[in-house]
Amino acid sequence: MEDFENGTIEVKMYSQLKDPAPYSGIAGFIGLFFRVAPDDSAFESIYVRPKVGRSSNQRFRNHAVQYFSYPDYKFDTLRKIAPYQYEGSAPVALNEWITMRIEVNGETAELFINDLKYSSFIVDKMVGKTKKGFVGLYVDIGTIGYFRDLKVTKRALQVKKAGEKEIAI
Repeated sequence: MEDFENGTIEVKMYSQLKDPAPYSGIAGFIGLFFRVAPDDSAFESIYVRPKVGRSSNQRFRNHAVQYFSYPDYKFDTLRKIAPYQYEGSAPVALNEWITMRIEVNGETAELFINDLKYSSFIVDKMVGKTKKGFVGLYVDIGTIGYFRDLKVTKRALQVKKAGEKEIAI
């Protein structure tokens, strides 16, 4: 599908670590690319780090989900310019099947894990330049990843109704 703009991307994923590890920081990185430009020069992405999803250390757990936009807003750039805004926690783990569902609508993306009723992570404002494109699967170096049951459903942009407001904290 080359024209995904808004809608739902859902896939089941399984992540395990290579042994021996090619470097010390492997965390089972696995996820999705979307709005991928035809020449692969730009895309949006949300992926998980299953190794830290159920860590007993909350600081590590807060890095279980990551959004980035290639090429200008890689994860390290977003950590510097907007700490914690593009990362979060999610109930994920290595060596088990995870269902990842991303609801994309305009500049927002919402991540749901394992059919939970409420999202685990929200990207309030995606920063990529590509507004439509291909969908892809992502596995990082040091990860053995499996995917099944990929479903992509396109949908028109859903505009908030007048009077719908966010609650400020």
